[in-house]
Amino acid sequence: MNDSTELRSTPLRSNYRPGTSPWAVRRAQWRALGLTDEDMAKPKIAIVNSSSQLASCYSHLDEIAVAAKQAIADAGGIGFEIRTVAPSDFIHSVGGRGGYILSARDLITHDIEAAVEGAQLDGMLCLASCDKTAPGQLMAAARLDLPSLIVGCGYQPCGTFAGRHCDIEDVFLAAGHHAQGRLGLDELTGMSENAVAGPGVCAGMGTANSMHIACEALGLALPGSTPVQANSPRMWDDVRAAGRRIVDLVREDVRPRALLTREAFENAVTVMLALSASINSVKHLQAVAEEAETGIDVYGLYEELADRVPLLAAVRPNGPHSIEEFEAAGGALAVIRQLGDLLHRDAPTVSGRTLGEESARRPVTGPEVIRSREHPLGSRPTIVLVRGSLAPETGIVKLSVDEDRPGAFTGPAKVYETPTAALDGLRDGEVLPGQVLVLRGLGPKGTPGMGMASRPVFALDGAGLTGKVAVVTDGQLSGLVNKGIVVGEVSPEAAEGGPLALVRDGDTIRVDLATRRIDLLVPEAELALRDADGARAAAAPEPVTGWLSVYRRTVRPLQEGAVLTPRPSADVEARPAREVPSAPAGRHPIDRGPADESRPV
Repeated sequence: MNDSTELRSTPLRSNYRPGTSPWAVRRAQWRALGLTDEDMAKPKIAIVNSSSQLASCYSHLDEIAVAAKQAIADAGGIGFEIRTVAPSDFIHSVGGRGGYILSARDLITHDIEAAVEGAQLDGMLCLASCDKTAPGQLMAAARLDLPSLIVGCGYQPCGTFAGRHCDIEDVFLAAGHHAQGRLGLDELTGMSENAVAGPGVCAGMGTANSMHIACEALGLALPGSTPVQANSPRMWDDVRAAGRRIVDLVREDVRPRALLTREAFENAVTVMLALSASINSVKHLQAVAEEAETGIDVYGLYEELADRVPLLAAVRPNGPHSIEEFEAAGGALAVIRQLGDLLHRDAPTVSGRTLGEESARRPVTGPEVIRSREHPLGSRPTIVLVRGSLAPETGIVKLSVDEDRPGAFTGPAKVYETPTAALDGLRDGEVLPGQVLVLRGLGPKGTPGMGMASRPVFALDGAGLTGKVAVVTDGQLSGLVNKGIVVGEVSPEAAEGGPLALVRDGDTIRVDLATRRIDLLVPEAELALRDADGARAAAAPEPVTGWLSVYRRTVRPLQEGAVLTPRPSADVEARPAREVPSAPAGRHPIDRGPADESRPV
């Protein structure tokens, strides 16, 4: 429907009252951009573009934004491209002890709020790419409760080296081997020159592809659109379809909080478990739930559903299949079809049809890649939440599909305060088989921004110590990490006075995946003495300035998504998720619109 008169029959918050100051000055600006008065009456859509020339993940987004804008125009709307910070784990994790990665997720959310709320736009089409873009965009959609649609902009094609498949995961792992002197620089250089053959996110079931799929499972991406190879014909078709559909969503006043119910989050968690998705999906989905003020405990959902959900696909690094094979077999929607009544099939989606209706239209074309519930790849969860005296709140372990790691590990601690110190210790032979490498001070407040613990894990593999040394850390791990017994995101973190702050070299730590426990086997009396001697105080983080200081002051714990928004009021927090009200047409919860004289007509 392209009739702008009919579109205007639905009040738009962006249509200011003629003659008011906001109307007049904006008209002057937009007339200079070539817009007509007819254009200014149309639904105004933010095209959220996290474009950057710093990483290949984003290098195709500008062209996508152009196609999306044209599709929006064809549907009777008008698109305005807005920009956000564009973090890439491989590029931006070097500075700030890795703190600019997770913190940039929330910066994306704030960037979107400032642009969309300031201009009072009517809807958002978000171009999702690298790891933090999809969660940051989902969080903004949940916060603003404005008609929104997420477009997964695809994974990168991989290359070959020395006659073998080579992708960014292989390069990351090989760098750990080189650091331990087990791989030559020439081979590492050759791999890095051939691993990435085009734009898009890391090829594998890492955080980016996991979160693109989560968007679809939540109902906020077009069904059947994830995963997809970047710049493929199917990706371009999905972009154009999304551009047309977002205009309809504004016209129909379909808002994210109407979709982000408890049932939707249960669906997303179920799909993540069925795919052995990235462990980072846990905190990201919790953050979306927090921004939507649902009161949903996503961590609890992962624990509750873990033993009910069969493993239906095994994409690298979790199993033998490539992301290309997974897409060809039917992708996320085919997995949703196979899960059947393990999902809430009546959950609505941005397409206007339910998840069940959409999945019924998607056949499974690769039954060996995407299994049935009757013939799963496994019945044991690969995303395992653990608790115990060393992690009173949570820690997370990622397992592979064909697991051959021991289910329990007990050993003396070897403690490091930074990843660099741990790498130096590995190189100098300080870390021995049977030990538990403890890497602390990397939590949301400690770094701040949550530092990456991936390099020491891959360096252990390079040193031949995978499976012989366990790792326990309050830092985060790349979604591509799936080596050895690694307990990540231990909470409370050391900088917040968690038990990890009290650990000393030689202390016995026990990890038992069967009972899902991680314990520090040190007498309570001894820990009390250490506490009295100031061990927790000594773990206090070093001062920082700038954006990271803002993040440290405002970030909430991981179990609350590590978001920066204040906790919701008690009445909202206590209300069941499905009863959180959407705002009336033309308004939304933040309600930072223009003065009454400029309200839409």
